[in-house]
Amino acid sequence: MNTEQTVSTFLDFFRERGHRPVTGSTLLPPPGDPVLFTTSGMHPLTPYLEGRPHPLGRRLLNVQRCLRTTDLDEVGDRTHLTVFEMLGSWSLGDYGGPQSLRWGYELLRDGFGIPHDRLYVTVFGGDGQVGPDTGSLRTWEELGVPVELTREDNWWSNGPTGPCGPDSEIFVWTGGDGTPPQGTPGSDPRWVEVWNHVMMRYRRHQDGSLEPLGQINVDTGMGLERLVTVLQGQRSVFGTDLFEPWMRILPGLWGLADEPSLRLVCDHLRSGVVVVGDGVLPSNTGRGYVLRRLIRRVLTTLWREDPSRTLSDLPPELLEHTLDRFRQPSDQVDRIRGVLLDEERRFSSLLERGRVVLGRLGLGGDLTEQEYRYLHDTHGLPRDLVTGLLSGTGLVP
Repeated sequence: MNTEQTVSTFLDFFRERGHRPVTGSTLLPPPGDPVLFTTSGMHPLTPYLEGRPHPLGRRLLNVQRCLRTTDLDEVGDRTHLTVFEMLGSWSLGDYGGPQSLRWGYELLRDGFGIPHDRLYVTVFGGDGQVGPDTGSLRTWEELGVPVELTREDNWWSNGPTGPCGPDSEIFVWTGGDGTPPQGTPGSDPRWVEVWNHVMMRYRRHQDGSLEPLGQINVDTGMGLERLVTVLQGQRSVFGTDLFEPWMRILPGLWGLADEPSLRLVCDHLRSGVVVVGDGVLPSNTGRGYVLRRLIRRVLTTLWREDPSRTLSDLPPELLEHTLDRFRQPSDQVDRIRGVLLDEERRFSSLLERGRVVLGRLGLGGDLTEQEYRYLHDTHGLPRDLVTGLLSGTGLVP
């Protein structure tokens, strides 16, 4: 099942059950929201989870593009991405957790064709404030799916305060057809979490206390890239059709033989295209700084082995593929290409100036805070760039 079939199967399933799609899946949160980027499917729906009536009703679904920088240093492994998509369904005070779990089980088994015996779930087992989630536990026992109770791993919140509640995580065995499921998600990494169903029942206050919400909600989130990796039988998200043609073209374009470097370049360039496509430009603060870091990490990786590599080599096909995947206007290719090349020129110039300044001043080794401030305030050299030059990598963390 390719990505488009996966998304269509998800949307059709929930539409048939009365859910209406939420449009407008931009990376940029609504005005007044303090976060830089949308980080989860439920993020734009927070006011409605807290009780505000939604104009589309009580049953919603969405495909939301998200960006997270918390795992930036992990990008290059098999699973972590900077920009990704989240499949979500919501009950805003309508049906309860057991119904959501039954539908989730039905979609995974019948819609996506995942065998019953490759499923395993975890459920909140209770703590000092809230008892165990007996409704979810009983539902999974009735469906005959193995259940593990946990305390810390099955409580969901979007921050230290705000809506929260117990959740039930659904795992799929990825050990291969010839290897029967074994162990538990806590003991064997071949169990991969694909879907989280949150019973959004509480609001946490600053003092840590919990207050029941005026309505009991269900918020589910399923990472599209991870699901597609499982459905297509791949060991890495980079082996799926989501990263075709990136993984086909880049190795020959720049001779990137090192797998982690190839994955980082693919992820960061692809993410950069999406961020620019949503209207962000490189800068030294806020969203623009996140974009600048992504582009400069790509350039650092490319130039480490060959300083002649340039983003001008990127074929339009890669940008068009990404804009199409994330449902962004396709007429932005030339504009996005111009943003990337302008940032490449800026970074190249900054690196050259940094080398000249450090050489002229005779600076090396461990610098003092005063020296770092001088280089920044007088010569416009950021600390992370100076550190990279001194280490011989030029790497921007």
